[in-house]
Amino acid sequence: MTESGASFSAWQVRELEVDGKRRYLGSLIERKLAELPPGDVLIRVLYSSLNYKDALSAAGNRGVTRHYPHTPGIDAVGEVLHSEVATVVPGSRVIVTGYDLGMDTDGGFAQRIRVPAHWLVPLPEGMSPFDSMAYGTAGLTAALCVQRLLHNGLTPEAGAVLVTGASGGVGTLAVALLAHLGFRVHASTGKPESADLLRSLGADEVLPREELALAEERPLLKERWAGAVDVVGGRVLAHVLKSVRAGGSVACCGLVGSAELPVSVFPFILRGVNLLGVDSVNIPLQDKAVIWQRLAGEWKLPDLSALSHEIGFDALPSALDALLAGQSTGRTVLRV
Repeated sequence: MTESGASFSAWQVRELEVDGKRRYLGSLIERKLAELPPGDVLIRVLYSSLNYKDALSAAGNRGVTRHYPHTPGIDAVGEVLHSEVATVVPGSRVIVTGYDLGMDTDGGFAQRIRVPAHWLVPLPEGMSPFDSMAYGTAGLTAALCVQRLLHNGLTPEAGAVLVTGASGGVGTLAVALLAHLGFRVHASTGKPESADLLRSLGADEVLPREELALAEERPLLKERWAGAVDVVGGRVLAHVLKSVRAGGSVACCGLVGSAELPVSVFPFILRGVNLLGVDSVNIPLQDKAVIWQRLAGEWKLPDLSALSHEIGFDALPSALDALLAGQSTGRTVLRV
């Protein structure tokens, strides 16, 4: 790579036809700056992170990425090399998550990205580039869920809070953050081998996912939790809604189980349960900045290394495969 950065390394997914079938192959290649999309700011990427959307993009999912060849990576942190906007200073460090990064705009699995200035959040003081990607979109989403629950009146005194899909990226961070804020946390997971990790992050109780995924036809179940963070959807979310205490809230941010919701209106009209939808992709930039400041300040987790690990480009294909197969635990940070 030249000193001027005219060329750079990027992990690019190409669409191939093998034996009459479409295949998607990712590999590390050299690219030119001129090949990047237009944008206000050129960034030297330090770290990215792995998310489920990245695995879908690498596998050729057209609901995430329409055009190939393509570089995934919906998260990135790095140093500004060039800026056409006065408020973004070269040499400053910035975070980019969400919007179109890594979807149809070449993403963070590369040493350079070029993006609009209104996608950037300054890297907060007290947060390292690695830690920002240990959080990434997953941490931003988990924190947004917690913020919505707090805004709707949830307190540690109200009772236990459930986290579903607790061994994934959003789930582990939600467990750790809620425990850090003084809540009693119940963690639901489909990976029994993750129980020790979840307890080390602060979970008081670990539940098998099957317990919440049963086809339960009753419109209401015994009240168990004061609130919940759900990333699973489907029958699990329906079970949770039926089991939340009167006046409680459920922050919904995922659909790894199903996009369907087989539940009646009874939890909402008889117990006053609140279903709170959480989006971390297209929310206003100032809202993202507030969350990042909290994660660097009063919400800062003491030991992110307990739920994250670092890889290089050589381990990227297998890590994406594991994520797509539901075999990944915690957060994976890509050293770019």
